[in-house]
Amino acid sequence: MSSIPSSVFVPADWRDFLALTKPRVMTLVVFTGLCGMLAAPVGIDPVIGFTAILCIALGAGAAGALNQWYEADLDALMKRTAKRPLPAGRMNRESALHFGVGLACFSVILMGLAVNYVAAAILTVSILFYVLVYTVWLKRRTPQNIVIGGAAGAFPPLIGWAAATGQIALLPFLLFSLVFLWTPPHFWALALFVKTDYANAGVPMLPVVAGERVTRAQIGLYTIPMAIAAVAPWPLGLTGAIYGVIASAGTALFAAYAAIVAFRHTQADDAMKPEKRLFKYSILYLFLLFGALVVDRWA
Repeated sequence: MSSIPSSVFVPADWRDFLALTKPRVMTLVVFTGLCGMLAAPVGIDPVIGFTAILCIALGAGAAGALNQWYEADLDALMKRTAKRPLPAGRMNRESALHFGVGLACFSVILMGLAVNYVAAAILTVSILFYVLVYTVWLKRRTPQNIVIGGAAGAFPPLIGWAAATGQIALLPFLLFSLVFLWTPPHFWALALFVKTDYANAGVPMLPVVAGERVTRAQIGLYTIPMAIAAVAPWPLGLTGAIYGVIASAGTALFAAYAAIVAFRHTQADDAMKPEKRLFKYSILYLFLLFGALVVDRWA
């Protein structure tokens, strides 16, 4: 656990609490949840829809805050996370814990009372999965942390769909599978160019434990089922040609970037390494596919 003394009060302002929620990660979570809701075959009252998205955002923020509360010691050892509120000493651990638990409880209760209990149940599972399964259990113990833990970030489309319909169907399950299978190539691409950070913190990410060659091969392998999940809604008749064409083209480009990374033996020396290209494009890729899903639904 953290070496930061939890008994010392450290004043924090609203920007530190915002940082605890991991707003950059939250953006993608909220977007996929919104698209899952808008892709549903039924309409939703705007106020209820807004409330559902607010709950998804608050739930994601709660998970991020609890993750940083538990991993304050690891964050202090890595350059890219050392300036977060807890390792930087701008906030005490109790404040982060109370903030995270409060957000989690409020988001789930509000979702259940204002939207429906199915969406609230899935939101609860997503928060608990990220905090207990990924952060507490897997992160420090196995290089498969991202593989299994990736499910935590794949729940928002299911939550959005459930918020609109009160149930789960094949399309949101495929969207869940897409994000779940997208997560390993996305994070392993990042891990390849911040491997030293993970090694210094003792986090058993795949490049640290198994080496770059295995990691590159795994990126290529996981891209195959991800591509199938991405394109599958079109031939299954769950979406139209707009989504199908954009998903096919976008996935082909993802596969090309992944192949370049997979077949390299060493990292490039240029400023924009193939690993960074894949990592950055992978974020755009999800925005592209989920955006196309909504356009296809309402076209």
